[in-house]
Amino acid sequence: MDTGLTYLEKPWLKSYRLGPYRLDQSLAPLPHAPAYQALYDAAEHYPQQTAVLFQGREIRYDELRLQVDRLAGALAKLGVGKGDRVCIFLPNSLEFILADWAIMRAGGVVVPTSVLRTEEGLLHELKTSSSHVVFCREENLERVFNLREQCEVEHVIVTSREGYDITPVQPPLPARVHDLRLLMNGDPAQPPQIKIDPLQDLCELSFTGGATGQPKGVMITHFNRRSDILLGLPWVMKPMLRGFVGKASVLIPIPLFHTYGHFVQQSAAHLGLRVILLADSRDVQSFIQHIQQYRPFLIPGVPTQFMRLAEAGLTRINSMLLSGSAPLPVEVAETITRKTGMPISEGYGLTETSPMLHFNVSAFSRMLGFMAQAKHGIGIPLPDTECRLVDPQTGSDVPFGEAGEIVVRGPQVMLGYWPDPGSGLTSDGWLHTGDIGVMDEDGYFQIVDRTKDMVNISGLKVYTTKVDEVLFKHPAVLMAAAFGVPDPEIPGSERVMVSIRLKDEYAGRVGEAEIVELCRQHLEPYEIPTFIEFRQDMPLTVTDKVFKKVLREEAIERLKLKRTAS
Repeated sequence: MDTGLTYLEKPWLKSYRLGPYRLDQSLAPLPHAPAYQALYDAAEHYPQQTAVLFQGREIRYDELRLQVDRLAGALAKLGVGKGDRVCIFLPNSLEFILADWAIMRAGGVVVPTSVLRTEEGLLHELKTSSSHVVFCREENLERVFNLREQCEVEHVIVTSREGYDITPVQPPLPARVHDLRLLMNGDPAQPPQIKIDPLQDLCELSFTGGATGQPKGVMITHFNRRSDILLGLPWVMKPMLRGFVGKASVLIPIPLFHTYGHFVQQSAAHLGLRVILLADSRDVQSFIQHIQQYRPFLIPGVPTQFMRLAEAGLTRINSMLLSGSAPLPVEVAETITRKTGMPISEGYGLTETSPMLHFNVSAFSRMLGFMAQAKHGIGIPLPDTECRLVDPQTGSDVPFGEAGEIVVRGPQVMLGYWPDPGSGLTSDGWLHTGDIGVMDEDGYFQIVDRTKDMVNISGLKVYTTKVDEVLFKHPAVLMAAAFGVPDPEIPGSERVMVSIRLKDEYAGRVGEAEIVELCRQHLEPYEIPTFIEFRQDMPLTVTDKVFKKVLREEAIERLKLKRTAS
């Protein structure tokens, strides 16, 4: 594919179209404003619009702003100042959203974490971030309180399970533990006057998932997040904005602590959308019930959630579907489209990029009837975003059409890894994503693997995502993951292993020979799995991704024990 262009000339600009509509090639200059400005603009322009609907509880945008101001003032009285880190250790809830905006409004830095974190993981994030305040729910208070002496936590703000606006926390509470309900019923709404430098001041310190190593703190500035919000949904939906801004709903089944869910929630405020929040991201029946009851305009999710929806029998809907966080298998996308009548758009990004980098505009064009067939993959880079594919060994750009590591530069790219600005970036601001991708003649990208997940078979590269795609072609496969394990016969080489979870109705009816035959039809001989295991469940990360690292470690340990026994 010789076009005579270079990556820096952005060959994808020709695909900046939503059907007949041209999309902006640049949004520069992007505003230098605090990330929380999205909420204050929504409260000004759409005061009566419902901001959040959660388990029967509703709050309007004007009410949410008032509550945020009140909590920001309370945080300032507890000593939270500019740049202080505050950890949100809460499940999906109204309290999470309230704390998120209030911490930023007080000048603090949001440190979101999962309630599924282990004690070791939680302590690592609290110590590394030097968080002085933690928000938690009453059932997790003991966990947080017991860790206080090992880190720098000074205050804990606790809410009841039912909600701060419904019931108080059961007394007595230890010293420096505060009931959110009492804080909210205290002084009038008087937030502190904090001057924010959007280019340098952090709005968020989010930790990477740790799927390939120790989680690292990612420094996201107000400018990073604000820019990414503007470059994301408002950009791709510009031709349609008048029809849904301040009117429509987004159903969020993704954990809010995760950068994907966090981004969607904040983007919804920018667009004046009603957030319908799902409490449990893995509750498929509740997910379907919410879709049928509220008929949201937009439903973001991760591939495993869409796999469950396909298996649970989701029928035709009229919602825009967006998949992110991990590659979406073609077979899963086609199944969802067949059952719902709606194609799935796919996005791509990282914690380090606030998070969005790419968006599949073609799928949105297909949804709106402008295209007969949507392209598969993560789509095209967002405006004002530079992207290259490079050889992981040499760092040189690979020719168009060949696989290479995705490296990016743009306004949404992090300040660096905590606590050192610039760390994790090249001297001229490029971020190596660790993802291997290819670009077609229209500038559309696909992810083929992670650099750390590629399997090396005597020098031959096997992209595990390619193997995953083949496995999903089998009608019995619900979840699948390919990965590399050491070759017992050739030191330094690997072999392909796959773990498969079958759909319930196929349990015990599919064997290894059938999977191998399928792979022979679609893969090169060296790509065919040597080891195949069927599992009743799959290990998932706290963000609902299949945990390949755990699968690999378990498999290597079993192989070691097997060799020792023989």
